[in-house]
Amino acid sequence: MASTTPVDYSDIQGLVRFGYGKLTEASFLLLSIRNVTAARAWLTGAPISNAVQLEEAPSTALQVAFTREGLHALQLPEEVLAGFSAEFLSGMAGEESRSRRLGDVGPNSPEKWTWGAPGKVPDLLVLVYARDQMLEGFMRTIQGPQWDAAFNVIDVLPTSNLDGVEPFGFTDGLSQPKVDWERRRKIHGDELEYGNLTALGEFLLGYSNEYGKYTDRPLLQINDPFSASLPAAEDLPEMRDLGRNGTYLVLRQLKQDVRGFWRFADMQANSDPEMRRKLAESLVGRTQKGDPLVALSTRRIGGVDPTEVSQNQFTYEGDSNGLLCPFGAHIRRANPRNADLPPGITGVLSRLTHTLGFGEANFRDDVIASTRFHRLLRRGREYGPGLSVEDAIKKDAPETDDHGIHFITLSANISRQFEFVQSSWMMSTKFGGLTEESDPLLGNREPVQGCPVTDIFSLPQKNGLRERVAGLPQFVTVQGGAYFFLPGIRALRYLCSFGD
Repeated sequence: MASTTPVDYSDIQGLVRFGYGKLTEASFLLLSIRNVTAARAWLTGAPISNAVQLEEAPSTALQVAFTREGLHALQLPEEVLAGFSAEFLSGMAGEESRSRRLGDVGPNSPEKWTWGAPGKVPDLLVLVYARDQMLEGFMRTIQGPQWDAAFNVIDVLPTSNLDGVEPFGFTDGLSQPKVDWERRRKIHGDELEYGNLTALGEFLLGYSNEYGKYTDRPLLQINDPFSASLPAAEDLPEMRDLGRNGTYLVLRQLKQDVRGFWRFADMQANSDPEMRRKLAESLVGRTQKGDPLVALSTRRIGGVDPTEVSQNQFTYEGDSNGLLCPFGAHIRRANPRNADLPPGITGVLSRLTHTLGFGEANFRDDVIASTRFHRLLRRGREYGPGLSVEDAIKKDAPETDDHGIHFITLSANISRQFEFVQSSWMMSTKFGGLTEESDPLLGNREPVQGCPVTDIFSLPQKNGLRERVAGLPQFVTVQGGAYFFLPGIRALRYLCSFGD
């Protein structure tokens, strides 16, 4: 195991650590490089915000990330570019098989995207954040004299401030892993219980992850003429680490059919407000205020405050039959909150018995992968105006506005983290031993091989049977997406060092 070094917060883009929740205005710019020399000049002078903790939260923040196409446009040598992950190099919409696994078929097909499909992939993403009423002025400041010469604007993704509520009307952003910034977490292979503390290397390249290993990333020879400013690789000190303090950023523009969601719930409930609310909350797995449906059976994990216990620090251990929170509910799919081994498996003999398949645990304990290897940092923002339930269900009200989320996640391994969660938990009709149903919010309802019906949602009953809600429409449609590399700040300077 390589020796650990202190985290250099000044070399990390601040989005990884903070999320900029107090900066309520934001705009995401998708750009192509028009002139590489001007682009390098702008990037070199751009006031990129780092992860150093300040006494007072800043008024503005700027972050920059690149696609493979963008790194190529900056003339990064091919042998260096090859060190990035295969998923990043291929791109979100680069392979038909990947689109199928991610659920990007039918209405979600990349050929229908406004951006991100082959031929429409941006070179870079510029994320701009500001306090209320300060975004427009900050945008003018950062663009400067080189901006127009450097870039073409492909699209501008605006955001909304819905006070922590996503467009369907549920409190959002509650379930986040706790990043081990102090690097105290030691991986011994016996992490039996679910916990929220997650190794730094799950979210930043160049650090050890939940396997106690270092994720592959571009490493350069120490005598490389441009790499002198890069940090040494912690696991291979004789190499320079281009990935260290960087991460992969996944961006997906998700349009939400708010009226369709609440009208479907209203129809199923025969317009009974209480039944409508209960069905909607069962689909999500939380109340609209954010409380988990398993709140009555939660158990305390560590010394955290009661609010965090009730809204984030809980497991499904006390709801093994799915009576409180259905097995297919959105939050149960997104984070099953399970461990390497089921609860109650202690001691060498007990572990060996279960590993060999002789335990008597619920079969679902063996069909859902351990959560700790698939955590994501979410940094998305809502867009569009808020819409109340009452307005959503009005029969004569036309849909005049777009509502949705610019879904953003950060992770060190696109395949094992984002793609696994999306394909194996969200889109899979076999999650947790279920059949004929994908995620009730994100599912595309398209038939898959061996499962022609995917529009069911089941509610387990005390008698062991299931109440089946059939005919779920598609509530969320993908409008665009791409994989980006959010580099460390020294790595960003390195990327600007090449010249003709």
